[in-house]
Amino acid sequence: MLSKIYEKALANPQRVAFPEALNERMLQAAFETGKEGYIHPILVGDPQAITAKLAELGYESTAFQIIDLADETMRDDLIAKYVALPQTLLKEKALRRRMTDPLYYAMVMQTAGAADVTFAGIEYTTEDVLLAGQMVVGMQPGISTISSIGICEIPGFAGSEGELLVVGDSAVCTNPTDEQLADIAISACESVQALLDWPPRCALLSYSTLGSGQGELVDKVSRAVAIANKRRPDLAIDGEFQFDTAVSPTVAAKKVKRDSKVAGQANILIWPDLNVGNVGVKILQQVGHANAYGPILQGFNDVVCDCSRSAPVSELKGNIILSAVRASH
Repeated sequence: MLSKIYEKALANPQRVAFPEALNERMLQAAFETGKEGYIHPILVGDPQAITAKLAELGYESTAFQIIDLADETMRDDLIAKYVALPQTLLKEKALRRRMTDPLYYAMVMQTAGAADVTFAGIEYTTEDVLLAGQMVVGMQPGISTISSIGICEIPGFAGSEGELLVVGDSAVCTNPTDEQLADIAISACESVQALLDWPPRCALLSYSTLGSGQGELVDKVSRAVAIANKRRPDLAIDGEFQFDTAVSPTVAAKKVKRDSKVAGQANILIWPDLNVGNVGVKILQQVGHANAYGPILQGFNDVVCDCSRSAPVSELKGNIILSAVRASH
């Protein structure tokens, strides 16, 4: 399945803007994905410093488009295009001030059509990326919650999609309400449809399966399922399920005594909160030896990307390609 994503990227390379244009790991990932034909890399910053850094690392500057942050003509053109768009949050004065920051500049390029996606997260924090995304890109209509999913490739896992499993939210929404959990589930289904071409089967997880446990934590998940089903009856979203009920047909057959398109065959798991999500994905990585691609941010008007600050180059490349394929839709 991941090879299919790479094929999509090769067939339609997107313009990816990198505001962390002097970071060595980011430059290596940008250079390699560009040379391999997956993207058209754009570096945003000081051209002299960028060119010197590329020479130091042995990369040809011709492999990149380099954008001068101080180019007044281009900045004025981008600002004019951005403020002419409907429902943008920033006005010209505020936008001009923020565009001294490469992250904001890159996102304005993206929103104004001069780039397809912005990729950052090694030197910028998740909070930096989320704030810039909210201010420049804006939120998706009908969705009020920023969240994330990750794609886990788990050796030996025999799920409904082989060794792949989508999980969320493991990075952003700390203690979601029932409405927010519904938002996360709906966004995850839409992301999976766009990125992986799977029919989404989304399970909202709990320590209870369909009322086997009691308490407010269970009730919140159960309410979230009802909200999601009311808002999007076209999507297969079900729960509340325990982890094994969601992914094991044998366990689901014992515990779920009604029809379900999701039980035992879920390909998307929604954690009840960030405590569970962070611990869960770390267990998958450390004990299950999973490769975790993400976080893939959701809820914005356009693709907004944040990567793990400790991600190796191989993981960065995978996330860049995932982001580019999402931007192509």
